[in-house]
Amino acid sequence: MHVTAKVDYAVRAAVELAAASEGPVKGDAVASAQEIPLRFLENILAELRNAGIVRSQRGAEGGYWLARPAEEVTIAEVIRAVEGPIASIRSSRPDEVSFPGAAAPLQEVWIALRANMRAVLEKVTLADVVGAQLPPDVLALTESPEVWEPH
Repeated sequence: MHVTAKVDYAVRAAVELAAASEGPVKGDAVASAQEIPLRFLENILAELRNAGIVRSQRGAEGGYWLARPAEEVTIAEVIRAVEGPIASIRSSRPDEVSFPGAAAPLQEVWIALRANMRAVLEKVTLADVVGAQLPPDVLALTESPEVWEPH
């Protein structure tokens, strides 16, 4: 899976808002805290707002905040807000593609891949990240030394 800069920035911005303890957070404060280019961040925050993940208010007392409690916002939801489906094959969902001949079983491979990504991304919430308390079954996936090695 390739995590784009847009997804990385969106998730980090959402986590930053989840960590905010009081009131709205200015976009430039989020950009500075997470080292995200402000203009790129403003577009991402607009997409998160359109998806109902973030709320905003203009003015001196304004800024951005989560529209729902951090415990209710998953990483998968943030990704879908800025990139669309978690797994796609040539811009189609895995259940919508088919392959000829010997490659026919690839559809099941892509569906299994989507299921595994969902199993992690739909389980981890912004609150889990902020609290450094990832779900035990997600943490268990990181315990093998082989998963830390590049291939």
